Amino acid sequence: MAKLNRLKIQIIATFITNFKLDNFFSGKIYKGFTKNLCSPGLNCYSCPAAGFACPIGAMQAISGGRKFNIPFYVLGFLMSIGIIFGRMICGFLCPFGLFQDLLNKLSKINLKIPKFLKYIKYIMLIFLVLILPIIYSTDILLADPYYCKYVCPAGILEGAFPLIVTNENLKSALGNLFYIKSITLFLIIFLSIIIYRPFCKVLCPLGAFYALFNKISIFKLELDESKCISCNKCNKVCKMDVEFTKYQNALECIRCNECKNICPTNAITIKRK
Repeated sequence: MAKLNRLKIQIIATFITNFKLDNFFSGKIYKGFTKNLCSPGLNCYSCPAAGFACPIGAMQAISGGRKFNIPFYVLGFLMSIGIIFGRMICGFLCPFGLFQDLLNKLSKINLKIPKFLKYIKYIMLIFLVLILPIIYSTDILLADPYYCKYVCPAGILEGAFPLIVTNENLKSALGNLFYIKSITLFLIIFLSIIIYRPFCKVLCPLGAFYALFNKISIFKLELDESKCISCNKCNKVCKMDVEFTKYQNALECIRCNECKNICPTNAITIKRK
């Protein structure tokens, strides 16, 4: 897939995920049948245009709905997606990934982050998304969706900001948490201009989940060493800081195909099991 095609797919996927555009003017949240289904990428449930539920939000809601109630159908859906595509979802179908990609085009600066920071998203997945909602849920009360409530910047960008524009009552109800998360969002926006996908690299539990399937997924990238001339172009072009010649289908690889596109000998191909 060419670079231009990836951008087109990202844009189309974003509009399919958010097909209720008229709700931006009414200030309503769509609650139709498809809202019972999860989108494959990170997309806030509270976005007025959202036609599907966010998989991370759904996982937390079900985990926290009843003591020790594991969200098997949500996990099953995500695992199926992961087994087929791995983190290709992050590269092609995630609306918040597209948002960061567009911001990164505003600057030619591409700073790298310390590698140890990339493990934070796995901690987010294990503790904020999976463990805490189960521990602090009861048979009567729903546990807080800890990740969505305290961390996720997509909720502020896609949900809170559009809704307060059209709903005066919400403006008066804004508290300190809204302002703290707004600061987090603006920090991520700033960092996205000078660092490629900082949210995906450090804070996204959905990316962490899909990463677990990168090496076993049906779709993956493969290096034909007999064609490789060790020019190192694939390693240099990777904005996710993956050394492709050493670690094909590493946990951080989002299958954006930049390495494949730049390879002068066509040594990198998409493998389908």
